[in-house]
Amino acid sequence: MSLTDGPYAGPPQPDVVDPSGGANQTRVRAYNERLVMSLVRRHGSLSKAEIARRSGLSAQTASVIMRSLEADGLLVRGAPVRGRVGQPSIPMRLNPDAVYSFGVKIGRRSADLVLMDFLGTIRLHLHQIHTYPLPEEIVSFIVGGIGKLEGQLGPGERGRIAGVGIATPFELWNWSEEVGAPREEMDRWRDFDLQAAVASRIRHPVFLQNDGTSACGAELAFGVGASYPDFVYFYIGSFIGGGVVINSALFSGRTGTAGAVGPLPVAGKDGKSTQLLKIASVFVLEKLLRERGIDPEPLWYSADDWIDFGEPLEIWIQDAAAALAQAVVSAVSVVDFSAAVIDGGFPPWVRARLLAATRKALQTLDLQGVTVPDLVEGTVGSHARAIGGASLPLFSRYLLDTNVLFKEL
Repeated sequence: MSLTDGPYAGPPQPDVVDPSGGANQTRVRAYNERLVMSLVRRHGSLSKAEIARRSGLSAQTASVIMRSLEADGLLVRGAPVRGRVGQPSIPMRLNPDAVYSFGVKIGRRSADLVLMDFLGTIRLHLHQIHTYPLPEEIVSFIVGGIGKLEGQLGPGERGRIAGVGIATPFELWNWSEEVGAPREEMDRWRDFDLQAAVASRIRHPVFLQNDGTSACGAELAFGVGASYPDFVYFYIGSFIGGGVVINSALFSGRTGTAGAVGPLPVAGKDGKSTQLLKIASVFVLEKLLRERGIDPEPLWYSADDWIDFGEPLEIWIQDAAAALAQAVVSAVSVVDFSAAVIDGGFPPWVRARLLAATRKALQTLDLQGVTVPDLVEGTVGSHARAIGGASLPLFSRYLLDTNVLFKEL
């Protein structure tokens, strides 16, 4: 395995531009160091003896590595655990303040910038609403936002920033009419190199990945990945997207868009074939609200603070669930996924209603010959895309591919 492998294994890897050449405190760690930190991250805390047993390293090698990581501030000691005999063991855990990273989510109605710590916890957050995203405005939001958030950190904290990960739809110019964006404006994205534009204006390395893939990677690393080695993932934002996990590793495919479930053909209420994204996307709910004279802007203020829009919300949930059920059957007919994970840019109570409706809709389909997977709620939530983006620098420099850990481990 190369040192640049991350939780998003499978070609192509996330692109990265590093204008700094790599600062010493954020250097790429050696393989065995990354193995140790990845094991500690997965299990929460481990003693030196447990690290040696799980990693296959000798006790002496594990001890040397853990002392080095502790000296660098990446690991911290927990309270001693006393057994029946012998010396007490000292569990070691990741230091949440050892490393930070920025994550960016670009959506068709809003953008988010987060500062995430080494454990995946969001420390700082900026949110911007737009009618539709334009390249220059997005770059200004990212660059200005990073400067604003760095201004809230001390010099030592700023020196521990590993990089910036951007999660964005790969073809922002497509489906512009669905969100009421002028085609000529959205076409400006066709030849715009967002990654290079951001990298030229900040000092941190910049990673870029498809937003659905990033959200799926966040769920794999911080969510249900420990319970399901294979799952298909649906993330419902302005447009629905998703990802594919096989053997506890993200499969991104030849072009990086594996699991981009939006174009999947499904039958609408009229029985005619249409794309999944034209039913199970938040822009459809937005249209329903506008048709009834209801202001849809609360959809974009905060994904966790939706109000109950009543009848139009229920119509959208039922229609989206019927389409999602068909998409799940299509997915498991090709790959024997153990789970279908559903998440999105909405509050947990909306996710729970959507999942219940999808389970019910599945029972109305012809399931002969189909092994129905577990239908489960995503656990990362509305910030999955930004968290997935912020994970890219951390896994590139400090941690290992998730599937390595599940071989043990």
